[in-house]
Amino acid sequence: MVAQTVLVVDDEPDIRELLAITLSRMGLESFSAATLGEARQRIAELQPDLCLTDMRLPDGNGIHLVEYIQQEFPDIPVAMITAHGSVETAIAALKAGAFDFISKPIELERLRNLVSSALRLKDGATAAEPEADESDLRLVGSAPQIVALRKKVVKLARSQAPVHIQGESGVGKEVVARLIHANGPRAARPFVAVNCGAIPQDLMESEFFGHLKGSFTGANRDKLGLFQAAEGGTLFLDEVADLPLAMQVKLLRAIQEKAVRPVGASSEQATDVRLLSATHKNLATEVAAGHFRNDLYYRINVIDLHVPSLRERSSDIPELAHALLQRICSELDISVPTIDPSAMTALQRCSFPGNVRELENILERAIALADGDTISADDLQFNAQPAAQQSPGPPGEAPLEVAAAYGNLEGYLEDIERRILQTALEQCRWNKTATARLLGISFRSLHYRLQKLHIED
Repeated sequence: MVAQTVLVVDDEPDIRELLAITLSRMGLESFSAATLGEARQRIAELQPDLCLTDMRLPDGNGIHLVEYIQQEFPDIPVAMITAHGSVETAIAALKAGAFDFISKPIELERLRNLVSSALRLKDGATAAEPEADESDLRLVGSAPQIVALRKKVVKLARSQAPVHIQGESGVGKEVVARLIHANGPRAARPFVAVNCGAIPQDLMESEFFGHLKGSFTGANRDKLGLFQAAEGGTLFLDEVADLPLAMQVKLLRAIQEKAVRPVGASSEQATDVRLLSATHKNLATEVAAGHFRNDLYYRINVIDLHVPSLRERSSDIPELAHALLQRICSELDISVPTIDPSAMTALQRCSFPGNVRELENILERAIALADGDTISADDLQFNAQPAAQQSPGPPGEAPLEVAAAYGNLEGYLEDIERRILQTALEQCRWNKTATARLLGISFRSLHYRLQKLHIED
């Protein structure tokens, strides 16, 4: 079997020798170059499986080599060797297309992890563009925006650069993050997703970094944090804008140093994770308002990826609706109903402020309400709340009921539905047959709603 090759570009002989010895012990064949011009010549001749380059070279900048490789040999991953603590340099390299970076003085274990990840990427460089299927329903569609997004996912999966995924609630930001992970060299390792807004503030440090037994009241055993759980894989920080400022400082250090200190520990532990983040808020606006740290913003926002709203790709609604129906019915183990033309027209006219998540909820409700094998426009229940109940507010302002739903439409609607069901159940002394009759729905529909909303006797 032919050994894989690595080109080391550095003007310091000691660094070249150290890297050559380390790579040799990994079973790799290494070559070296001391200048930018020599490196370009060696790359054209050898076309190595990986290139490691210093930032400062006698005749140029390492970023120029990254750009050259990206343009001429895009299948060759290139990693940058930077000065210790030079965050701006590392970010510039990642934006130019570098796979990853490592700081001097070089830690050999971190170098081995970087090389292994890069070579796994090279082995899978010919992987096809991911197909939209039941596991990534929110990327189903053929609108130009979604086609472009799928192509970006493939490209970004090849890098280790932090990606910030921006988009409205319900567009499928986590699905995009999972696809980036699944199509990259870390696919076989864990994907750990966390909603930053759902962690109590006093438990955040323990949740992210772990803790040792006895480090605080209630710490009855050692606990791994999210960084340790995602070791070798991807950590996805959803709604990252909800992190309090105190936690943002600690997260920034963990990202920059690639190490975490568990609560109660006296030393840091090295970590190897790829960081992806998302929020429905505008992070630049949050920074300007003083709610988000400027340095953390630039660290996690190396590459910005926008996920289009459903309004921006309304032509995908028919295809998306059919795919969602197939998944929902497969989970319920029932036959897939058809959507009659009037219902499809109603769906295409809807603005879907809750995006794909709202479409999915509407279809789940329609499946429960449909009497036969066809979903009608009435089953969609777009007009379930009478207009008379919308209390008008001052000119130019949304009614109070509407304003209360902003940012959490599904939760707002579920709360209304839960109150209606509980009131009806109490009126009927929790007789479900009588409750279904009172509400004018089938017993099957009532049972489905009670399960969905976790309403128990």
